[in-house]
Amino acid sequence: MFEQLADIAERKRDLENRLADPGLMGDPARFQALAKEHSQVTRLDALYADYLKAKRDLAANRQLLQEEDDEEILAMARVESEELRVRIETLDKELRLALLPKDPNDEKNTVLEIRAGTGGDEAALFASDLFRMYGRYAEDQGWKVEVLSSNPIGIGGYKEIIALVSGDRVYSRLKYESGVHRVQRVPDTETQGRVHTSAVTVAVLPEAEEVELKINPAELKFDVFRSSGPGGQSVNTTDSAVRVTHLPTGLVVSCQDEKSQHKNKAKALQVLRARLLDRLQQEQHDKISSDRKSQVGSGDRSERIRTYNFPQNRLTDHRINLTVYRLDEVMLGRLDEVIEPLMLHHQTEALKQH
Repeated sequence: MFEQLADIAERKRDLENRLADPGLMGDPARFQALAKEHSQVTRLDALYADYLKAKRDLAANRQLLQEEDDEEILAMARVESEELRVRIETLDKELRLALLPKDPNDEKNTVLEIRAGTGGDEAALFASDLFRMYGRYAEDQGWKVEVLSSNPIGIGGYKEIIALVSGDRVYSRLKYESGVHRVQRVPDTETQGRVHTSAVTVAVLPEAEEVELKINPAELKFDVFRSSGPGGQSVNTTDSAVRVTHLPTGLVVSCQDEKSQHKNKAKALQVLRARLLDRLQQEQHDKISSDRKSQVGSGDRSERIRTYNFPQNRLTDHRINLTVYRLDEVMLGRLDEVIEPLMLHHQTEALKQH
């Protein structure tokens, strides 16, 4: 697997020469791409240099153990050899992870879609709770959350809410959240203290850039209508809400959160592009991998991935059999102890295949 690293130092020098070319300043996109590759290659080069040095040092120590008679020096060499062996194992794993094929979407912003499923008003309230949880997590990560579309029910819940989450490597951390989230708790409206079970679906879609996905304007149908609030009452006297239909696929996106028809149209197209890109990628993945549904992060939104049990303060992720008894903290946005084990599991499974 490390054969491709033999010329890594030469590749680093080549990139440095190309980045030093004054003519590159006129092409910011190209400069950014080369700078990003240079950063990755520099890290790989440093890791590989450390790995080779540790291997050389271990070989020298083993030679010393065969030739030296002084017991004190031998004892020190044995300790150092064990330390070097552990370091080589660590560097080996880091290099293998660094050489794994990268998900091209990991660097992207994310369109987060949360919809109430079974459970009526309680599901809508939990949809609101999940959106608040992701919002707090995003704040801790230094990300920005912008609501693109929402359908409130009037008691603080949402039948549906769609938001753009933008920042550093958003998709890389949120992509494992797609699926059915089940909640078990006593609803505020329950007078006899019975625990109800409801469900909310979450979809995490990488934001699609216009250059990635060309949409033929002739294949789009636009309708405008008046915005409505909870209960269906009109909240606007002008036709500012927008519904866009992609005729070849039948995908429909509506947006009414903005007072401006132009802004609603732009947001609706943003969501539509993300859904179309997601559909294309799902089709490609289905062709490539027959066991895709068994993989963490498959994005299968019909799969129940997680249960939130409030009476027991317990969260269970069914994909990796992870259980934590700090649900109250997770709902405050402390999601790392759930997300990071999922990322580690995904990396471990990927390493087994290479």
